[in-house]
Amino acid sequence: MAITTPTPTAHWWVFLLEGIAAILIGILLLTDPAATVVAITVFLGFYWLFVGVLELVRMFVDRSVPWIWSLLIGIVGIVAGVLVLNHPLFAAVLLPATLVIYLGVLGIIMGIFGIIGGFAGGGIGSFIFGVLNLLIGILLLSSPAAATLAVPFVFGILLLIEGVALIIWAFRVRA
Repeated sequence: MAITTPTPTAHWWVFLLEGIAAILIGILLLTDPAATVVAITVFLGFYWLFVGVLELVRMFVDRSVPWIWSLLIGIVGIVAGVLVLNHPLFAAVLLPATLVIYLGVLGIIMGIFGIIGGFAGGGIGSFIFGVLNLLIGILLLSSPAAATLAVPFVFGILLLIEGVALIIWAFRVRA
């Protein structure tokens, strides 16, 4: 495996800013997870509302997408944005819980297919990853409340790691 050197770029500072932002959000998620999740949820509500309005505008100015899709996406975006902004605490609990349930179901499905793939000639690696995915999916769905409470901490740690990696990358592509 050859190690490639990054190509210098004039836009290295974008990676640096992304890394700093990831570290800041990661620290906030680890030190004050409840307030950070509520803040992120409110931001998401404004984002959905904004995208919904833009999709309704797109319905009239952009004919590359069938108008019905822009209408539906616009309505759903506006409704989701308004609901989140009117009930930010409820949404801050519901969004991580939905993520946990989604990941649990996905883990079970991937696990079953991985196990089947292992028996169908995919090898022992496919089988082992299938079993691991299945176990993680079952674990997430067996205790969704506990898993939901862990979501901010897991994402906080992942953002810290990503932030450090992006900062290192920024200085590597700068040189």
